[in-house]
Amino acid sequence: VRGPRAGAEAATPPSATAPPVIPPAGATDPAKLAEPKPSPEAKVPGAVPVDSKTYVIGVEDVLVISVWEQPLLSCTCTVRSDGKITVPLINDIPASGLTLDELRIAVTEDLSAKALVDPLVTVSLMAPHSKKYYLYGQVRAGGEHDLVIPITVMQAIVAAGGFQDFADQKHITIIRGEKRLKFNFQEVLKGKNLKQNIYLEAGDMIVVK
Repeated sequence: VRGPRAGAEAATPPSATAPPVIPPAGATDPAKLAEPKPSPEAKVPGAVPVDSKTYVIGVEDVLVISVWEQPLLSCTCTVRSDGKITVPLINDIPASGLTLDELRIAVTEDLSAKALVDPLVTVSLMAPHSKKYYLYGQVRAGGEHDLVIPITVMQAIVAAGGFQDFADQKHITIIRGEKRLKFNFQEVLKGKNLKQNIYLEAGDMIVVK
């Protein structure tokens, strides 16, 4: 039996646990290299225009995770009741309670740990279903409404199409947990007692008799 050639050394096999390095798609394509990278703050078309540094993700929110030049790693996902989403290559990752920016950083770090080279991740909010307020009674468009951006009581009523014909516009109640806050639409309309025109919080109910 012939042995190894003189001077030749047995090659060291690669570690079975070392993940393969995944370069960005088109990384060697001159045309791709010439293209400017999108900003991490970029949003996909149709995304809700919220501040990625302040909007806190909640259960039922629909998100789009985009990884530049890696379409197979991009996904649309809904935050489950356990507060997590499933992202390709990463699997489950917590999302509820994080801002969009914090989730972007977490996904970027996890993809980097999976040997993806310089992943450029964006996180966009497509449907904000986790935060709602409610209108009840003599308004034209009652029911639940998504609390997407800061909105005052007056703005919420106007956005709901205003009052029905026999609504009591002077004695409106905002139910906030155990609190009962009063709101006089006619006073605010005339520029009086503007402090009552508060910003709504998730779970608030506006009751118009």
